[in-house]
Amino acid sequence: MSRLASLPCSLPTALIDQSIDAKQAASSFGPRLNNLSEDDFSEDATWRDVFALTGTARTFFSAPSILTAWHETCKLAAARAFEINADSAQVVRLPKGASWLQCMFTFEITATPASSCDGIICLTPGPDGIWKIWSLRTILGQLKGGHGNVDMLEPDTASNQAEGSLETGHFDCVVIGAGHSGLSVAGRLKALGVSCVVFDKNKEVGDSWKLRYKSTRLHTIREYSHLPFDRTYPQDRYQELLTKDELARGYQDWVSKYAVNVWMSTKLMSGSWDAKDALWTLEYERKGHRDTIRCSYLVLAVGSGCQIPVYPSIANMESFKGAMMHSVDYYDASVWEGKRGIVIGSANTGHDVAKDMVEARLASVTMVQRSRTYVMPYEYYSRIQERTYNPSFSTELADMLSLSTAFPITRLMALVGVNSQAEQEPERFDALERAGFKLERYGDIIHHLYERSGKHYLDVGASAMISQGLIKMKSDALATRFTESGLQFDNDDVLPADVVVFATGFEGNLRKVVRELLGAEVADAIDDFWGVDEEGELRGSYRPCGHPALYLHGGSLGIMRYYSRFIALQIKAALLGTPLRAYTRKFPIKAIYGKAMNGNGNVSDATTMNGSI
Repeated sequence: MSRLASLPCSLPTALIDQSIDAKQAASSFGPRLNNLSEDDFSEDATWRDVFALTGTARTFFSAPSILTAWHETCKLAAARAFEINADSAQVVRLPKGASWLQCMFTFEITATPASSCDGIICLTPGPDGIWKIWSLRTILGQLKGGHGNVDMLEPDTASNQAEGSLETGHFDCVVIGAGHSGLSVAGRLKALGVSCVVFDKNKEVGDSWKLRYKSTRLHTIREYSHLPFDRTYPQDRYQELLTKDELARGYQDWVSKYAVNVWMSTKLMSGSWDAKDALWTLEYERKGHRDTIRCSYLVLAVGSGCQIPVYPSIANMESFKGAMMHSVDYYDASVWEGKRGIVIGSANTGHDVAKDMVEARLASVTMVQRSRTYVMPYEYYSRIQERTYNPSFSTELADMLSLSTAFPITRLMALVGVNSQAEQEPERFDALERAGFKLERYGDIIHHLYERSGKHYLDVGASAMISQGLIKMKSDALATRFTESGLQFDNDDVLPADVVVFATGFEGNLRKVVRELLGAEVADAIDDFWGVDEEGELRGSYRPCGHPALYLHGGSLGIMRYYSRFIALQIKAALLGTPLRAYTRKFPIKAIYGKAMNGNGNVSDATTMNGSI
């Protein structure tokens, strides 16, 4: 079961009148922020803090727990000057009746490190008509003291080498990986005046995209895809669904524009941590030469970090006489024109490869589906994203509004927003099922993204090919063995094939990479990467992971961009000698009053959990 589904939150159902004066309502609530009481919260309220008051990312549930944590953290942080921005007030309305009044606010932290912070408050009318907090968010904005703006970096025409770093053999931070995650972290560190270098084993910036299969393109909108500081992919130069080559070009232009210090053809070979001196010593190979460098902080920005292919257990693979490969080695289907193709796997990559085969005019294309698969049409998700990610909003504001939301609430909002659209066109999904596709029609996209690391399909065209019979389905039996000329199943069916592509995923435990590069002691000390903890927070990524000078980062383009700012702020605060202080008190979390929400919106039994960091 989804852990997010079991957490005690729900969308507000109280009706908000169309004639409500949102600005006046928000203004009247503003003074209460300085002296919150339990009566100010709804029964199923949530509070998510993103590094502002807790020094990490945490989500609290229920008025008593929230109020205790709020008062304790506000006192420790010496929080003050809570001010409502009434002009930002608006009523948010979702399909099926959910609505709330949303307003932004600001406040200050006067304890060290001093900072300016942002907040978002979502109000719903209680039974007595008095506004109550349904959702509260607090977000670290900027460190005070003239240390730079983590969200702003001016274009730089100077050398992209951090001054003095090579001469001393020391950087404040080394980032491994020059993809979306690593570049975002490095750019924000530069904005804060932190000396940093990015290592990437590939030859050119952008190769993390360019080296993928030929038809690779994003399945999410262009406005969601930028790097920090600018609109990396302007509408007049880039199409809506960016291709891999367009993504790479944007990376190259961005690195050149902001002079981010990137060393390509540089591979981290090993690293060791000196606890006494609080320094990493890293051995690296650059263009065939080995050397060492020291740094105070290390960021592994390599996603799951494991490109080790996973194969299903199918006997006699060596007997197959045709072409066989994992998707990691796949590039283009055009060389197989006229041949019979099989794709094993029914998530994003499997659909992309099967679609390529159809367009390359293979004689037959069959997808072997091993388990039921959630399919979400691209336009369903894009309609939701476009409400915030559009030319009217800066990317920084869109990220804060969208990505600071507690993940369990994001899940509920996505369920309503996506599945209400699916209900409007049942034939689209009926056709898939008639074609033999085992479909999860009303799925849980947030569960797939944050708890399953994918295993779904964001439909950009392959589903229609399945419905039309251009891609055949084999989903009624399990593949058991290869023959010389095909694939045999446990019902004795045999599919003839000239080429088989395994789109069956990769190992996803980043701790394995950490163990290989940094040793067993470091690997054993850190948390697992990805999935969610008891409070519904992502594990491992962008938060303290168990080692005082190591950060891990990855995820979707938005997650990588937005949460890179908090890695940079944590590192900068620590380098100043005033690290963020983590609030670690635990609170019991009762799963949705004895019940838990399923992916289709139904309720099932759940248990009680204790939440902690």
